[in-house]
Amino acid sequence: MSTVTATPEALKLIEEITADHGPVLFHQSGGCCDGSSPMCYPQGDFRVGDRDVKLGEIGGAPFYISASQAEAWAHTDLIIDVVAGRGGMFSLDNGREKRFLTRSEICAR
Repeated sequence: MSTVTATPEALKLIEEITADHGPVLFHQSGGCCDGSSPMCYPQGDFRVGDRDVKLGEIGGAPFYISASQAEAWAHTDLIIDVVAGRGGMFSLDNGREKRFLTRSEICAR
């Protein structure tokens, strides 16, 4: 099973967003409009599906992924980082001139 961690830069951005919006959660996007960006939402504004899997928490925020993606990435650890740019249209990192980015590496276990 994969895990999720965050870089210090990502943890700092989570703190900033949480200060502005309160508790948040993440859902790993499956593609479409925002590619494979981790999307950040206020808790309560995103409905976690019955087939979503909680991989863990980053910066105190739960991190979910669809069951089909969790299966495909089962041998991959996800690392949430921050890069310059605009976040996903509905993600709380949008408009901050920096955005979350998912990096990955093969599980060491």
